[in-house]
Amino acid sequence: MVGFDDLPIAALVDPPLTTVHQPLIEMAVTATELALALGRGERTPQAGLELGTTLTVRHSTAPPRTAREATC
Repeated sequence: MVGFDDLPIAALVDPPLTTVHQPLIEMAVTATELALALGRGERTPQAGLELGTTLTVRHSTAPPRTAREATC
């Protein structure tokens, strides 16, 4: 099982949840800058922006089963 946003509760549940960590502060800053620029009537340099994410692996995931395990 995998979640997203890497909220603090993800590490506290049983089993601790593997999550995709998103750069929420960077996302908020970028959205605010874009909204302000649009409010001033400025043209924006791009329509979209990709921000990196990271996978925080915890105990809710496991390696894939081997072929032998799958037949048992």
